[in-house]
Amino acid sequence: MKMSIREEYEKRERALISPFGCLSSESRGRIRKEDPCPIRTEFQRDRDRILYSNAFRRLKHKTQVFLSPLGEHYRTRLTHTLEVAQIARTLSRAMRLNEDLAEAIALAHDLGHTPFGHSGETALKQIYSIDFSHTSQSLRVVDVLEKSGQGLNLTHEVRDGIIKHSKGYGDIISSNPDDMAATVEGRIVRVADIMAYLNHDLDDAIRSGVIKKNQVPSLCRKVLGTTHAQRAAAMVSSLAQNSGPENGEMMLRVSSDVKEAMSLLREFLYENVYRSPQVHGEFEKSMKILKDIYQYFLDTRHRQRFDEELADIEMENCAVDDPHDRRVCDFIASMTDRHALDLYSKLFFPLPLV
Repeated sequence: MKMSIREEYEKRERALISPFGCLSSESRGRIRKEDPCPIRTEFQRDRDRILYSNAFRRLKHKTQVFLSPLGEHYRTRLTHTLEVAQIARTLSRAMRLNEDLAEAIALAHDLGHTPFGHSGETALKQIYSIDFSHTSQSLRVVDVLEKSGQGLNLTHEVRDGIIKHSKGYGDIISSNPDDMAATVEGRIVRVADIMAYLNHDLDDAIRSGVIKKNQVPSLCRKVLGTTHAQRAAAMVSSLAQNSGPENGEMMLRVSSDVKEAMSLLREFLYENVYRSPQVHGEFEKSMKILKDIYQYFLDTRHRQRFDEELADIEMENCAVDDPHDRRVCDFIASMTDRHALDLYSKLFFPLPLV
């Protein structure tokens, strides 16, 4: 019997992917069992479902660092996601891992990110739950909120990579088993996320005038280079060339000088960009916007308006049995920056008489 296109591809995977990579034919499966696709592997199906999701499209109007930038070349949450996916695929190819799995995880890793970047996440921690995180919200998006409440029914490996992608301010490459994805591809995405934001956040900060090129620590310039391309190449090459088997596992490593430079660059960005008056001041404003909208829709007098807003973003049938505050949190996290700004204006600004 002739093999399907998918089976032919799975055969190529078995010949190409290293013993440390995750074969799509050996996926642990989905929450709800589905018949296989005759053309695409399981991880290719996941990638496509993510790309066609509402949450993915909304990323184009969500902040990375700079709120509602007027310049055309500043990163958004969408361009950040694409850069992470590119780095993850490059590393996976170099290390003979499953590129499709790495790409799917990368494309989904920030689907639950709030409007206004991490200020939105901080706002929801304060007003909804201290346990709120964009990581868990990303998993909730693919499991519960997409497709009018049906979810995307992704594979175990992609879902695991999503929930384990966040690194906070921890080690560049974590050695804590509790923080590590089950697959090497998931661990690759975690590092690719750091590499991406270190590069493009620095790039955008210089473009905006928040910092100047000569302020970047000399060690970072010496080891990583002075341009986006040089820094990306240095980081990616170091990880690809220094990673390798150890005690039967693939260990991700960068050289000691690159690790030191990456850690120093991250510290520099936190102190001089993320906590700068220019960025932090705008974050304070955005937090007030989200807190006020949240409190408005918690009021039962505004339930009809809330239902209308959910319908506008195709979430009216999502999590209908959950508590109201959970649904309001989902709505806030799903909004884009411009949606939040527009809605705040409609709810709290006086309407001019015609």
